[in-house]
Amino acid sequence: MASHGVPRAATREQRTVEARKKELQEIEQYRSLVTDIQDGVNKKDFSPELLEKTSTLLRKNPEYYTIWNIRRRIFANELDSLSAQVESQQLAEDKKYSQVLDIIHLDLQFLFPLLLQYPKCYWIWNHRVWLLQQATIHLPSEKARSLWEDELKLVGKMLTRDSRNFHGWGYRRTVIDSLESTSLSGRSMARDEYDYTTKMIGQNLSNFSAWHNRSRLILRILNEEHASAEERKQMLDEEIKLIQKALFDPYDQSLWFYHQSLMSTFDPETAAASMAPELSNDDRLGYVKAEQEFIEDLLEDAEDSKWVYQALMECALIEARLTGGLSADVRTKIRGWLVKLKELDPLRSGRWADTEQVLLKDTAFREQSS
Repeated sequence: MASHGVPRAATREQRTVEARKKELQEIEQYRSLVTDIQDGVNKKDFSPELLEKTSTLLRKNPEYYTIWNIRRRIFANELDSLSAQVESQQLAEDKKYSQVLDIIHLDLQFLFPLLLQYPKCYWIWNHRVWLLQQATIHLPSEKARSLWEDELKLVGKMLTRDSRNFHGWGYRRTVIDSLESTSLSGRSMARDEYDYTTKMIGQNLSNFSAWHNRSRLILRILNEEHASAEERKQMLDEEIKLIQKALFDPYDQSLWFYHQSLMSTFDPETAAASMAPELSNDDRLGYVKAEQEFIEDLLEDAEDSKWVYQALMECALIEARLTGGLSADVRTKIRGWLVKLKELDPLRSGRWADTEQVLLKDTAFREQSS
C-alpha cells in the first residue's frame, strides 16, 4: 500500500539511509572534536575554548576518562595561574578566592545533569571529588567545608533516588572522610552515618551498601566512644534484634551477609576483632544456639532458601569451634542441611563436601554425647 504515492517499503528504506547518513555525520563530528582537543593539549592551549570543547564531548560520552584528565589539566593551569598572581601581588587573595569559587561552582553545575543522566558513571563522581579537593587546597577551610557539606546533601538526594547505587555510597564515604579531616576542621561523623544507615535500611531492607556501611561504623563508634563491655553487648543485642526483624524475607542475600558479620562476634577465630570481644565462651555459645533456633524457625516458610541452610551451617561450625565437638543430634541435622545445600546450590558442591569433611569426619571435632 502506498502512502501519499510513496510505497511504505521505500519510505522505510529512505529512513534507514537517512539515519545512517546522520550517524556517519555524528561520528565524523565526534572524531573531529577529539582531534581538536588533542591538538589544543599538544599546543598547551588551555583556553576557555578548549574547555568548552571538552564539555561538548563529555556530554556525548562521559566515559571518556582521557577527556576528564584534560579538563582537570585546564583547571589546574587556571588555578596555578591565580596562585601565581597572588604571590606576585598582581591579585588580591580575596579576589582569588572569589574566582576559585566561581570555577568550582560552575563545573559542579556542569556535572549535575550528567550525574542525573549517568548516576553510575565513575568518572563523573571522580571529577567532582577532584574539584572539591581543589577547594580544600585553594580556599580557606570554612569556605571549602561549605562546599563539601553541600555535596553531602547532594549525595543524600542521589541515594534517595537510587538507594542501592554503590557508586553513590562509595562517594558518600569519600565526602564524609573529607568532612572529618583536620584540614576542614572536622569531627567524627560515625554516629551520624550510623543513624543514616538506619534510615536507609528502614526505607529499603535490601540495601547491601547500607548494611555494609553499618558494619564498618559500629566498630568505629564503640571504639571512639570507649564503650564498656556492657554497652558493646547492648549494641550487639540491638543489631541482632534488627536483623532478625529484617529477615522476614529469608531470600534476601544482603540481609544474610550482615547476619554473617554479626555471627563473627561469636566465632573464636574472629571474636577478638569484633564489636563484643569480651564475651565469654558460654555467652557466645548461648547466642549461637539462640540464632540457630531462630533460623530453624525460618525454615517453615523458606525450605528452598539456600541462605537459611548456609546460616545454619555457620552456626554449627562456630559451635564446633567453641566446644571442640558436636552432639549426635546436631550432626544429624548437619547431614540434612548438607543434602539440601547440595540440591539448592550444586555449583558449590565442592564447598559443601569440604564443610562435611570438617564438621562430620575430621577428628578435630569429636562427637559429644547429647
